[in-house]
Amino acid sequence: MFVEVLVVGIGFLTALGILAAAIAGPDNSSRLAPVASTPLAAGAALAFAYAVGILIDRAADTALTPARRRLRAQSFPSSTAYAQARLKLAEIPALTARADYARSRLRICRGWVLNSILLTLAIDLALGRYSVEHRPLLLVTATILGVLATVGFYLSWHTITATGYRKLAAQTTSTVTQTVPSQPPAPAPAPQAP
Repeated sequence: MFVEVLVVGIGFLTALGILAAAIAGPDNSSRLAPVASTPLAAGAALAFAYAVGILIDRAADTALTPARRRLRAQSFPSSTAYAQARLKLAEIPALTARADYARSRLRICRGWVLNSILLTLAIDLALGRYSVEHRPLLLVTATILGVLATVGFYLSWHTITATGYRKLAAQTTSTVTQTVPSQPPAPAPAPQAP
């Protein structure tokens, strides 16, 4: 979980840096650039990215909870059935490893739904604040790319979540039994001599 939280946190930190540069303006940003490029600042940023990554992951999970519950209800009739399936899955190491990998991708997509929105807003604000050539074209391009990224991460999260629930239900269902083909009755044992 360390890596995915860090990936989400770095995205948020990038949006925060762009937003800070937009608010500070061109003159103040150029004065702060030497301080921001020191190893101490990089270490502090990495630690902050991890901490804030946890918060963004929780915020994204909360925002997507209604959709997640609807997807889970398609594969599991109750929360109890889902909890029992998770317990059953934990008994199968090979399936647990696959589920962990899927959850890792899910967390990254979930966090980047929010990060994409924040990055788009920060970039648009920075483009409005700094004097750049072709500003209207850049604003439209950044906004379209941001919306596409947000939708892409949401659809990826949705697909991974729905597939995960379907697979979990299929892999842990005990209703699948093998049927034995009908056999002729076994011959009666021969009587034993006295």
